[in-house]
Amino acid sequence: MAIEHIRLSQRAKDQLIKLKRVTGIDHWNELCRWAFCVSLAEQSVPPATRIPADSNVELSWRVFGGRYADLYLALLKERCVRDGLGIAPEVLVQQFRLHLHRGISYLAGNKELRKIDDLVSLALRAA
Repeated sequence: MAIEHIRLSQRAKDQLIKLKRVTGIDHWNELCRWAFCVSLAEQSVPPATRIPADSNVELSWRVFGGRYADLYLALLKERCVRDGLGIAPEVLVQQFRLHLHRGISYLAGNKELRKIDDLVSLALRAA
């Protein structure tokens, strides 16, 4: 398994704290799953930027994905292939990190996101 742990940036941590307050979702991993999927739904490739691992929030892949960890990995691999990046372990780690942080930023910046129902509405609109 290429992705074992991921440490979030301080900015992402702060954004997740805001999202926890707004949505009422208590667990980092659940918010991170939403964020990851929001980023995957975006057609563009996330920009290759250096994201500091400067917070004290760290997730293991199994905690992030829970019982659907294999599905999230398959989605990530499919996206990497579609974007022409391949599925080398270092590519998967980098792309997961980029998608996760981009998704967290998207959710935190969404002014229409005021409660958990708004997350569901966002997903339904994307489908």
